[in-house]
Amino acid sequence: MIPTRQLNDYLREQGLKLDRTELQIAVMTLQAVLDVEKPPLQRDLFRYPVPKLSEDGACSLVEELADEPYDLSVWFGGETEAARALLTNFNALVDSVNQKIGADWLGIYRRAGEGKDARLVKLAYQGLPSRAEFPLTEAFAAGSNNSRVGLTGWGVLIEDVAAWRAEGGGYYECDPKVKSEVCLPVVDEHDRVLGILDAESGQLAHFDESRLVWLAALAIVLAAPFAAMAPLEKA
Repeated sequence: MIPTRQLNDYLREQGLKLDRTELQIAVMTLQAVLDVEKPPLQRDLFRYPVPKLSEDGACSLVEELADEPYDLSVWFGGETEAARALLTNFNALVDSVNQKIGADWLGIYRRAGEGKDARLVKLAYQGLPSRAEFPLTEAFAAGSNNSRVGLTGWGVLIEDVAAWRAEGGGYYECDPKVKSEVCLPVVDEHDRVLGILDAESGQLAHFDESRLVWLAALAIVLAAPFAAMAPLEKA
């Protein structure tokens, strides 16, 4: 069981004012998802479609898919059983949480690489095809919440994407229909960023406290399997 102190620390660091009891219940529910035996998923865990990128690689070309799917196996040294078990668990967590929050898009990313090569790699998601990697650089973070949260470890809640952008907030657009978004870090016991989760909705202010509880719980529960993973390095 995850200590109450860890839950309280996460809420305090992220400035989230959520009911502790509801959060504890959500965390226990998601831990149970990890613990149960799961049947093999009837989809390719290692490959998923991605949009084409612009020539400079700065943005996705909405509704235009790349010729080849993204291949996660290169980060795991092949399609190993250990990697398959991890990805099965991550997909199960995403599925479970999205049943509770009803997001149009929900995904989780693990940090990979170091220095100028550091990036976030998408491991599991529900929703439309989207970018697989987000560079962890200050330049890219200027226009990407995912990269900014991955660099700083501070979550972002956007209740109105249009208003956010009008006020000068950086925003990486994968789907023009998105109206609200939450991006939270996954951190270890030393507050080092291991990855992030991102949730999007076509509804304004979709992510109220009852939904944020499940997203915070997901970030907290992901910390242990993310920390136990071998560093993601391309073969």
